[in-house]
Amino acid sequence: MKKIHEILENHNSDRTRLMDILWDIQNQWGYIPDEILPEMADKLGLTELDIRETYSFYHFFLGKPPAKHQIYLSDTVIARMHGYQAVYDALEQETGCIFGEKDVTDTFGLKTTSCIGLSDQEPAMLIGKEVFTRLTPEKISQIISRLKRGDSPADIVNPDGVASDTLAYINTMVESGIRSKGAVFFQNKTDFKALLNQVINTRPEVIINTVSESGLRGRGGAGFSTGLKWRLCSDNDENTRFVICNADEGEPGTFKDRVLLMESPKEVIFGMITTGHAIGAQEGIIYLRSEYYYLKDYLEKQLADFRAEGLLGKCIGGKPDFNFDVRIQMGAGAYICGDETALIESMEGKRGTPRVKPPYPVNMGYLGKPTSVNNVESFVAVTRIMEEGALWFKAMGTAESTGTRLLSISGDCDAPGIYEIEWGVTLNEVLKKAGAKDAWAVQVSGPSGDCVSVKKDGNRAIALEDLSCNGSFMVFNRSRDLLAIVKHFMQFFVNESCGICVPCRSGNVDLLKKISRVIENKACQKDIDEVVAWGKLVRKTSRCGLGGTSPKPILTTLEKFPEIYQEKLVKQIGPLLPSFDLIESQRGYLEAVATLNNRSTCS
Repeated sequence: MKKIHEILENHNSDRTRLMDILWDIQNQWGYIPDEILPEMADKLGLTELDIRETYSFYHFFLGKPPAKHQIYLSDTVIARMHGYQAVYDALEQETGCIFGEKDVTDTFGLKTTSCIGLSDQEPAMLIGKEVFTRLTPEKISQIISRLKRGDSPADIVNPDGVASDTLAYINTMVESGIRSKGAVFFQNKTDFKALLNQVINTRPEVIINTVSESGLRGRGGAGFSTGLKWRLCSDNDENTRFVICNADEGEPGTFKDRVLLMESPKEVIFGMITTGHAIGAQEGIIYLRSEYYYLKDYLEKQLADFRAEGLLGKCIGGKPDFNFDVRIQMGAGAYICGDETALIESMEGKRGTPRVKPPYPVNMGYLGKPTSVNNVESFVAVTRIMEEGALWFKAMGTAESTGTRLLSISGDCDAPGIYEIEWGVTLNEVLKKAGAKDAWAVQVSGPSGDCVSVKKDGNRAIALEDLSCNGSFMVFNRSRDLLAIVKHFMQFFVNESCGICVPCRSGNVDLLKKISRVIENKACQKDIDEVVAWGKLVRKTSRCGLGGTSPKPILTTLEKFPEIYQEKLVKQIGPLLPSFDLIESQRGYLEAVATLNNRSTCS
């Protein structure tokens, strides 16, 4: 029990740092042991149930001892297009266990997980904090053989023992995959000390005006004015404010933030420093998704470099009234934490349940204080705007969507990866850049976005005022089964719902059942009519953005590809839906009667 006492002391028994405490415990024991919960509850002022409620919410916190090598295979539609099933089968064959279980020796455990931010390099999997990409059955055989011989995952991916706080270490596992650069991102030429001197000697309101004038809008998906967000955050009497970098990049098909954190981490951090000066914040926090744990040591090194250079910490740049530092907060696997209020709840040591708004984070965010939550890409754009000016940035893109943005392109194309584009280019232009020669459909902005038809929408502009995009760009040719893809997306939303509100918790399950009926040729037009009505209701009445967008895989494919549904429908004969199974219903009735009779006999 000495270790738990030390862990709690290290975090000052602060209940709001429960996520950090849980990670320290899991890193020590491999899971969250029941026997330490009483002391935790006592020291943190919580109940044991409170602690269980929190850690059980997250995919990567474990309540039972795991296998020595716990393997998480990324299950995405892109992986399934590139040999996922063969890799899945090879893992079961080589480890001797099935998914969801451990082998008899507790050496291997297999689980599937949602997107791990590597859609350009799938199939991919995590073993501990190491990641393996472009998997094949042959690679699986080699990896498992070495693990059986006693090698660690780190030995396999990093045989030369490269330090974990270097980009070279990360590159042993994953590629950046930058396919095209524009004027804004991946420049790597910033003189941070000179730029800091410029920023801290500029009045906060002038910086806010500059960012507003640039037209920069959030790159996380919502597209809210960055300058306006900062102004709202600073326009109050509070003395304590926070800056949060949302690096919980969980939208399937998105990996741009990972690449920015790899290739431009200091531009991200400097954007946070600029935000801190502009809104009067004292602390910045990078909320890093647990699937990117392999980036943590590298990012800590970037922060340490900035502190050593006087760019973070006390009296930054010699300015006595500017104290600002940044820490990393690890997530633990929950798509919903991409929502800024769910992310804040998680940072405070709770389940990632979205808050009811208002109040908004700019007024009452982290620890009840004004908080500006911005995306990784947004912070890099801020750094470049400080370098080059608002008019330079505004000259690119369109009137309503200024500057450039990054696209994470994957799927049926010759060159998946990261592309920097100016807002306003057409869908067809993007597809041409990526070598998508026979594109049929494109899922823009991940499952929560729109599925568009290349034939119908090819000339639409990638812009907030037309075809908005949060960065995910999944391409499908005519060989792909769109209905199977829609079902996979709906299963994702069912799995990732926080469960706090009925429309999302139950509505998505009902929509998933409906799409399954369509695929099984057990649906009629009435089912489709109900899908549309229910989908609109779920979107309108759900508590947060997950439920507000979760029906879109069905609704947008119904709009753009109605024929794939119509060819699956059957006619309704009589009052019963085609999906009604009379024999199964009779069996269920007889079983229920037998159960009631048994209870009566026992009484």
